[in-house]
Amino acid sequence: MLVSRKWLEQYIDLDEINTHDLAEAMTKSGLEVEEVRGPILNDDKIVVGYVKECVQHPNADKLNLCQVDVGEGELSQIVCGAPNVSEGQHVIVAKPGARLPGGMKIKKAKLRGEASEGMICSLQELGFDEKNVPEEFKNSIYVFNEEVNAGERACPLLNLDDEIIEIELTANRSDCLSMIGVAYEVAAIYEKEIKLPEPDVLMEQELSSEYVSVEIQDEKANPYYGAWIIRDLNIQTSPLWLQNRLISAGIRPINNVVDVTNYVLMEYGQPLHAFDYDRFGSKKVVTRMAQDGETIKTLDGEERTLSSNHLVITNGHEAHAIAGVMGGEDSEVQNNTTTILLEAAYFNPGVVRQGSKDHGLRSEASARFEKGIDITRVKEAATRAAELLVEVAGGKVLGELVEAGSTDWTPETVTFNAKEINQKIGTDITVDEMKNIIERLRFDFEVDGETFTVKAPARRQDIAIKEDMVEEIARLYGYDRIPYTLPVGVMKQGGLTKRQKLLREVNHYLQKAGLNESLTYSLTKEEWSNQFVSPEIKNQGYEPVGLALPMTDLHSHLRLSALPELLSSVQHNVARNQYNVALYEVGSIYLQEQKGEQPSENIRVAAAVTGLWENHPWQGEKKPVDFFVIKGILEGLFNHLLDDEVVFEKAELERMHPGRTALMKLNGEVIGYVGQLHPSVQKEYDLDETYVFDLNLDRVLNAVTGQESYRMITKYPAIAQDLAFVVDRELPAKQLEKAILDQGQPHLESVRVFDVYQGEHMEEGKKSIAFNLLFQNDDRTLKDEEIEEARHAIVKHLENEYNAVLRG
Repeated sequence: MLVSRKWLEQYIDLDEINTHDLAEAMTKSGLEVEEVRGPILNDDKIVVGYVKECVQHPNADKLNLCQVDVGEGELSQIVCGAPNVSEGQHVIVAKPGARLPGGMKIKKAKLRGEASEGMICSLQELGFDEKNVPEEFKNSIYVFNEEVNAGERACPLLNLDDEIIEIELTANRSDCLSMIGVAYEVAAIYEKEIKLPEPDVLMEQELSSEYVSVEIQDEKANPYYGAWIIRDLNIQTSPLWLQNRLISAGIRPINNVVDVTNYVLMEYGQPLHAFDYDRFGSKKVVTRMAQDGETIKTLDGEERTLSSNHLVITNGHEAHAIAGVMGGEDSEVQNNTTTILLEAAYFNPGVVRQGSKDHGLRSEASARFEKGIDITRVKEAATRAAELLVEVAGGKVLGELVEAGSTDWTPETVTFNAKEINQKIGTDITVDEMKNIIERLRFDFEVDGETFTVKAPARRQDIAIKEDMVEEIARLYGYDRIPYTLPVGVMKQGGLTKRQKLLREVNHYLQKAGLNESLTYSLTKEEWSNQFVSPEIKNQGYEPVGLALPMTDLHSHLRLSALPELLSSVQHNVARNQYNVALYEVGSIYLQEQKGEQPSENIRVAAAVTGLWENHPWQGEKKPVDFFVIKGILEGLFNHLLDDEVVFEKAELERMHPGRTALMKLNGEVIGYVGQLHPSVQKEYDLDETYVFDLNLDRVLNAVTGQESYRMITKYPAIAQDLAFVVDRELPAKQLEKAILDQGQPHLESVRVFDVYQGEHMEEGKKSIAFNLLFQNDDRTLKDEEIEEARHAIVKHLENEYNAVLRG
């Protein structure tokens, strides 16, 4: 919400209050100020000038010599190249010594031999945003179309000396989506009187009811609708004061009729809409829910298909507006419009939200309807608009509003005791102070001893329960006045839990292994929500949880895997020439047992790696990432955390490479998977070979015993043996490794695969696997006979069980 200080001063006296002090006070009271802007320009040497004479420059075809009255008695000669400058105009003159936005200083000069005492300015040169410059002055100087005086300061006339306070509003403070709402707030902060508009309009004897009737078919969706016929309008550019107010609120002026509806929108927070009555095509307004498949062409030129969830304003037949969202093109106010049907209504916030979301239309009007407007001020806002349309467009208002429905409203009543307020805030605020605060808020209330009964006004829909009044009293009393207190009781030294320590260890290990930590959204789009889900999650039938009201379709579902968002991050980096990317994330997925229940969280660790794993240009060594790099990282993690062995088992999973993917199992239970993306998926993400894993970290951490163990370093030597076997190609090396380890006891310490060969000189369907065996005894040096005995047992067992052939 953009708040103009000069506009705010229409309602409250702010003469002694600095704008930055005002912004700080608003922030302390709960309206967070993001920024204070301006003034853009406030220079006394920028004035209104009257062009008394304008002739062509004697030495230049495209320049003019202007004699300009700037209010100093004598005329100033100014050389001007603008195509639209002419005698009899009131223009903006920057006199010598003036400084324009950007630092340009105006000086007396000679242009093509003629003296120039200043500069006739365009709006862009004065700091106006291009979008707010009227079309007729886009490429030329600005000319005043209303009565001004030569020598008058131009900056105040153009509102360049205004200061804008930008407020970041929370969803509950919809009352401050209007200038009057902000005025109430500032008046409460500073205990000042507030001067509100008192709209009054002279109505013609002719009645609007002779031209239009109103029918509401669904009063839940549309509790109130009012229509006013205003005729004999003269559509033209709005007066400067009205344009200034809209520009300060971030709204581009269009014409006097549309500008009035936008002005009332910002002043009261009440959206209005003007239909061209002659193009409306009926003497009847009917509001109803749309029919499935019904269409309307909206003001932005788009044809939109409606459903039965959308409320529309019709002429009894065709839809002319999506209620609270956008009007229709067929009845748009145009330059030749003379009669309008002015709409002032209250629409159900949920219905407007549905229409806005379904059509992707977010407007100033829909934002206010969605959050809830003050139903008791709908008619007042309509009267204010009618009053202004008479003033700025010469309109004639026909009789009273034609109405259907009701603006009756029952206020929320909140009862509380002064003592419990103080207990919750931690203060000792007196009853009189509380009364003063509630009076400043302009709430109706009664006091019985220390018990308050407060009726919340319709503009404050956020006041419903006792805690709301606790907040109101605390923020206006002043958060900075609440005394500091320390917790009572024995203070204990803090520390990390076992789980927190383990999570830190996991992060440290993965970072030292060469991965970079990433943090992605827990919300993902529906298309990705079921991708890369680990088998143990998918097999239990879990479905992604969809949000009821997502802010965007890109973040509409709670994730079942972090990999889709991680891969998107890898893709983003690769697209920017960062080809070697290794990302991991420790985070939650969300599992819902039954539809409608609160989902539980499962902590997992996922990673995505692409490009070169090792790159040493000096040594000429480059190693791209492969399956065994990722598997090695995981094995290192398991060895660091677990006593039990995690088994890797070949698998075929959706969107994964069929020959380079494995499940991870702990005590026979699947805890995740690791592998390469399927080539088609890599192409989809514009990636080269990319490897990923997704691991149930909760399951791993629960299996950590936490028992420390150590082994004395032995002084006796180890003995190494290498054995190579020819076996069936499909036989897993892990299976052979385990068999060797079992048969080589009691002195075999470790078994490690150091070579695998298949190809030329190898029988079809066979492969050769070479193992390095390490024998050791902590108490003595082993004898050759002991090693030979273990070696013989290993070879015999593998020959008998696996048809293995020992290579020479």
